[in-house]
Amino acid sequence: MSFTRAALFASISLLALPIATPVLAQDTTVDEIIITATRRDTTVQDAPINIAAIGGDAIEAQGFSNLADIAAYVPGIHLVDQGGRDGNRIIVRGLNADPIGSSEGVGNGTGGMVATYLGEVPIVLDLKLNDMERVEVLLGPQGTLYGAGTMAGAVRYIPKRPSFSGPELVLRGEAYGYKEADSASYDVGLTFNMPLGDSFAVRGSIDYLDDSGFIDYAYVVREIGVSNPDALGSPAAIAANTKRVEDANTEETLSGRLAFRWQPIEAVDANLTWYFQNQQVGARQISSARVKTSPAPIGDYESALRVLEPNERDNNLVALEVTADLGFATLTSATGLSKYKETGQRDQTDLLIGLEYSYELFPSFTAFTREDVDEESLNQEIRLVSSSDGPLSWIVGAFYNKYEGNAESREFTPGYAAFNGGVRPDNLEYYSVDRVNLTEQAIFGEISYRFTDAWQVTLGARKYAYELKTASAVDFPLYNSVFGGAGPDDITLTFEDGGQDDDGWLFKFNTSYDLTDDVLIYATISEGYRIGNSNGVGPCPNPLPPNQIACGLPSEMAYFPDKTKNYELGIHSQWLDRRLTINGAIFLVEWTDPQVASATENGLIPITKNGEAAESVGAELDFRLKLTPDLTIRGNYSYARAELTKTTLNLIPSINPPGFQSTISYEHGEPGDRLPGAPENQGSLYIEYSAPPIAGLNVDFAYGLSATGDVLTRTGGKGGGLTLEGYSIHDASIRVSNDAWDATVYVSNIWNTYAETGARSTSRHNQIVSDINGDPVYARSFYTSVLPPRAVGVRFTRRFGG
Repeated sequence: MSFTRAALFASISLLALPIATPVLAQDTTVDEIIITATRRDTTVQDAPINIAAIGGDAIEAQGFSNLADIAAYVPGIHLVDQGGRDGNRIIVRGLNADPIGSSEGVGNGTGGMVATYLGEVPIVLDLKLNDMERVEVLLGPQGTLYGAGTMAGAVRYIPKRPSFSGPELVLRGEAYGYKEADSASYDVGLTFNMPLGDSFAVRGSIDYLDDSGFIDYAYVVREIGVSNPDALGSPAAIAANTKRVEDANTEETLSGRLAFRWQPIEAVDANLTWYFQNQQVGARQISSARVKTSPAPIGDYESALRVLEPNERDNNLVALEVTADLGFATLTSATGLSKYKETGQRDQTDLLIGLEYSYELFPSFTAFTREDVDEESLNQEIRLVSSSDGPLSWIVGAFYNKYEGNAESREFTPGYAAFNGGVRPDNLEYYSVDRVNLTEQAIFGEISYRFTDAWQVTLGARKYAYELKTASAVDFPLYNSVFGGAGPDDITLTFEDGGQDDDGWLFKFNTSYDLTDDVLIYATISEGYRIGNSNGVGPCPNPLPPNQIACGLPSEMAYFPDKTKNYELGIHSQWLDRRLTINGAIFLVEWTDPQVASATENGLIPITKNGEAAESVGAELDFRLKLTPDLTIRGNYSYARAELTKTTLNLIPSINPPGFQSTISYEHGEPGDRLPGAPENQGSLYIEYSAPPIAGLNVDFAYGLSATGDVLTRTGGKGGGLTLEGYSIHDASIRVSNDAWDATVYVSNIWNTYAETGARSTSRHNQIVSDINGDPVYARSFYTSVLPPRAVGVRFTRRFGG
């Protein structure tokens, strides 16, 4: 029997078998966290759904700074960590059909399969985890509980609310250094809470992160359009044409919030909060060590890209959350206004070389793209939750979202116009604009009936509708100026209107039974849905011109909704007088019309298309054991076999060397092909030990291990995709604390494991072409995203009041 099948069999067996009861020390009951994911106060053990919760104390003790840290210790969720520049892609139960690698453009997304909530308001944001009450992770579609529809799950950030109990001030600081960095990093912040009377309070926090980075850009072009980026044959040529930028992937993030809470009477609680997060990143967190064409050496933590790729993201959210106890039910209104701006730059040289439109003939050819995104969203969710203690309970809600987005992409090729005997002062080679106007509406709800004290049944439904309007335009200013007779500064944009709309129903069935006071089993069938969108490309003329063109065929202009259906059987259980907690689930997810990444036939512009069908089957197991009052062990394991179930035509664009564009083909996805992005096997282990107090000080030791199996970068490993090796990351810490302060010394990635999490393009891009002089031009687009090397640091927190 294979390892994966044996592991799956063992996991399923644990869901059904009773546990033998050894004798343990007294006072070892596992602490439980109150959650609100089901829209009522309950615990993970009493909620008949698949949910994990990480409390604020654990977030602080383990030094979690973002969702990537948490995901390593939650079964069923895999986060493709690509660093600050490219963000993180959340993959639940292996449901991903896109190649994994750094982003081709800009955007505030996390993969589209998971809804993220900040308090009661949906927002797409990888939030810094400062001053958090807890984070809740729900697996499976949640569209009958939440306004924002979810395909595969939801993540809820629950910040601490202003408190009326008394003034509080918390100061925190952290300093650390990477093995591969030349300077130290630091993170400082504070939180304050101030009651202003018996019914009004203010709470705020602000944090600043200055991360040194650890990726060196080894061959950055000194003067774009003048220096020869491929003069890499000798140290003198390298020094004359390129420069080295040490620790280029810096990150500076300012984040925080200001919250006002007013409770005029006990039945009404109003919270007005402003959240902000500004993130500035210097470059990608990548390695070009797999580039085999360059004559110059490239190390594990080095990039061979010609241009730095800085990026800035600015998120703002104003949220008003009001709850009112009406007696028979609790009314909640959540209003959110969010604004997002992003500006990014990326190296575009290899894409243009690969188009084989003669860019490579220019000896000093280097291209870069600058992109800007502006987004604004207004959403409103109203929810009524019954308060009756009887057997019947219900939830009903309505959701509205209005989104407007504008994206612009400008591609520059300095010196190339003059090389072709023309003039284009701004060097603008390509310009595209994409405008989106989206309106979403939904009503949703659940009704539950408890037939006995032990058995309940829940039915849920969601009625949704959306209307999408788009407008896209593309121009080739340099070509038109040099070869088409246009003026040297002319830009012509002809907008192509598009859009789509859809409506329908989603349903949910859930039932649970309490075998004992400590053992609950549940079964769920639920449906998920994701809207479609425009691909933001200009339409191809008919017939196609003989010259350069980057455009979309009719079938490439837009993609359409996809759906999931989730079947799940799970157990929440506690044993040994609640000293041992074991939760688990087995599942099958059917995915129809999956949205998958592709590229246009003309110009290789990244687009999304619809595939045919896929599925994921697997199991998840999570446990916590308090061996003694001072020693706790937590762990989890998950297995997911995600694969195509129907043939998907032209899924992966691929090149067949020698040559690029002239030899491009498309690989089909076949039934049984494994989906990319997530491991089949992953797990973690965390051990905490509290030593006897020393001179009134508490001393805690912790050790963490997260292990990830191998990952495909492209579906089925086709199109030249990689199988990235699995890895394990070990962390350890010592924490000394009392009631007023705590200090932690820690080591992350103890063994300095070199781990790759994704890849851009494939080894088939490791090719050499020639310029007009016959000298070599080296393609460098094949690189991988990597995790940080070993880091050693110290954290300190000082508390006043509270």
